[in-house]
Amino acid sequence: MAALSLAGVVLRPFGWPEAVWPVGGAALLVASGAIPAALAWRGIVEGGDVYLFLTGMMLLSELARREGLFDWLAAWAARRAAGSAPKLFVLLYVMGVAVTVFLSNDATAVVLTPAVAAAARAAGSKNPVPFLLICALVANAASFVLPISNPANLVIFGAQMPKLTDWLKLFALPAAAAIFSTFVALYLTQHPALRQKLHAAAAMPALSRGGLLAACGILATAVALLAASGFGVRLGLPAFLAGAATAALVLVPARQPPWGVLRNMSWDVLALVAGLFVLVAALGHAGLTADLARGLRQAAAAAPQKTFWAAGLLTAFGCNLVNNLPLGLLAGHAVQAASVTEKLRAAVVAGIDLGPNLSVTGSLATILWLNALRRDELAFSAWAFLRIGIVVMPVALLCAMLCIL
Repeated sequence: MAALSLAGVVLRPFGWPEAVWPVGGAALLVASGAIPAALAWRGIVEGGDVYLFLTGMMLLSELARREGLFDWLAAWAARRAAGSAPKLFVLLYVMGVAVTVFLSNDATAVVLTPAVAAAARAAGSKNPVPFLLICALVANAASFVLPISNPANLVIFGAQMPKLTDWLKLFALPAAAAIFSTFVALYLTQHPALRQKLHAAAAMPALSRGGLLAACGILATAVALLAASGFGVRLGLPAFLAGAATAALVLVPARQPPWGVLRNMSWDVLALVAGLFVLVAALGHAGLTADLARGLRQAAAAAPQKTFWAAGLLTAFGCNLVNNLPLGLLAGHAVQAASVTEKLRAAVVAGIDLGPNLSVTGSLATILWLNALRRDELAFSAWAFLRIGIVVMPVALLCAMLCIL
């Protein structure tokens, strides 16, 4: 049942939303008596911190989109490029890194993608593909700079999330290596397309008062989450409160009701995550998590170096078969039960976060990126993405894992 549910998330039969499949699978598991309802409820409750974090991040992203903040930033980048496609590429890449680091990879996919598409059109780009690929690939490459950069980080570590100083000590260099190597590999694959000429001056929209307030709220949220991480506080509640406070800061002075913002948020993402938590709880009930933890513990004791590389490579390529969120949940439960070393857990994080850059099925962020392209009437085939990913992903993963060692 779990395998069929995950296949539904990746393949989306009948074009139904991704959330339908894990939620339906979880409901059938309970209805058939395969797992007790109490276990399903515990699985749902276990995801509470992730739901709060995602809600806060989605609220910030929707406010920024609604107030035109990202459109303004993308237009600023297009103007600063002064007709140079390589310079625009670099500016948008840096912007993508910043958005991913402080707002999570899903925000980069959902909000920055349409803004980059609009900026490419305003600059007169005849081939926007290199700029749009930035939004997909940097969303994963920069997603372990901070714990808040990817919801998968929260599910891998759970209540054992390290403090910010410990996180940076372990991941700062690997993340920098992944970001830089992804940039180099992507630039080299897109270099022919970057010879195009752009308009020297793009139209610059005015930044509204609400957009400025949204920017201030995002910066304050980043500071609050960094402080919470530094003190070892779980990140869900601070993210939610910061998002709610920013919404009040933007909407109350303008006397706008919150319904428009709330209506445009992707609430089905929360249902998707809840269903995945239930499926992983069911696999644990069936003994799979314990078996994985036992095998991981034995392998790490017998051959720590080989296990390190196997963990990173298997999770990286496995993401593209079942998506990184369910695999991250399962791997997170296994490494927590196995009490593995920091380096081995870091290898799993690198695989879960960087692996999705191989194919369009690897992560929720990439699926959201594809949806954003479709809304803009743009298309990008799975084969075209794979041809780029097979160059970009292994290079970044290798660099990151060498830095972890």
